Amino acid sequence: MAQLKAARVADVPTLDVVAPGLVVAEADASAAIAAARGPGGRFSVVGHRGKGMNALASADRRLQEVRENTVRSFNDAARFPVDYVEFDVQVTKDGCPIIFHDNFIYTEEDGKISQKRVTDLQLEDFVQYGPQNEQGKIGKPLLRKMKDGRMLNWNVQSEDALCTLQEAFEKVNPRLGFNVELKFDDNLEYEEEKLTRILQAILKVIFEYAKDRPILFSSFQPDAAQLMRKLQSKYPVYFLTNGGTEIYTDVRRNSLEEAIKLCLGSGLQGIVSEARGIFRHPAAIPKIKEANLSLLTYGTLNNVPEAVYMQHLMGVNGVIVDLVPEITEAVSELIALPEPDSEVENLSSNQAAKGAATPNFSQREISFLLRLIPELVQ
Repeated sequence: MAQLKAARVADVPTLDVVAPGLVVAEADASAAIAAARGPGGRFSVVGHRGKGMNALASADRRLQEVRENTVRSFNDAARFPVDYVEFDVQVTKDGCPIIFHDNFIYTEEDGKISQKRVTDLQLEDFVQYGPQNEQGKIGKPLLRKMKDGRMLNWNVQSEDALCTLQEAFEKVNPRLGFNVELKFDDNLEYEEEKLTRILQAILKVIFEYAKDRPILFSSFQPDAAQLMRKLQSKYPVYFLTNGGTEIYTDVRRNSLEEAIKLCLGSGLQGIVSEARGIFRHPAAIPKIKEANLSLLTYGTLNNVPEAVYMQHLMGVNGVIVDLVPEITEAVSELIALPEPDSEVENLSSNQAAKGAATPNFSQREISFLLRLIPELVQ
């Protein structure tokens, strides 16, 4: 069987993004995004929380290389041919959009573990956690709670301070698009008034500082995704889903079919699914395409070049990845990606010279792989 490489197929559409700086009227949004598709499009690679999330319990040191969701992590990702970085935005108690993934932030004070809900903090309290950029200033040590309940020191090889959304716009390489995940707690219920207040705080920063930077919104919270679409039509909104790999009380979150229904009913422009959901239900992909929706995926499978390649063959538009150097290199062997910023140092200069032919698969081999991968996922 042919050796699997990473993605190729130059005419797979790219992220459906309205042209930078273009204010799109509500009635024209769908047409503008449809126009962004086509044979000139490109398979997209998106850096997860920057250059990759921090998996503190992993033996893979690459997942503890740089602090996630920081300016340094975003700019490190920009050294490689990624289109976007994805990050999580929450809003502090005093109305400032900040970038942080977890619902709770932990530290140790007087020998005891302290837990605070991120959205209950004032901005001045939030920025006191973790590494500090101000020389001589020491922040509160950060801990992170694992899914199994363990509490680990949140230490990485390359540190940076926690940041606000405004700082990201001001300090991150301007060629890099932002996939802004609207982060909400699954265990809380949100009234429309509160959701509106949160989203408007985020939009205020974006409209003031985004300039020509490409922006894409996404959220697991169905009401937040729908409301963001109502509040603005300049930037596309995608619905995040586990694709049926987990079950929630809100049925809109429980399958790709429900995700399609939500998007069509609310005018959303795409779906971001857990990669396992796509491999378990590949028949959903043509339905997503028929609905004129873009499709991205996330998850640990996206750190495996073979899985990325298969998604490319299946019609996925792009992948959100943790191992940014490895996956962009694998993809770059076979597909044209955007040029990294020439002023960013330490960029590998030999990728363009590698050149690799697209692997040729017989229909039998593709059928075999499509049968095999769902079994591996299970």
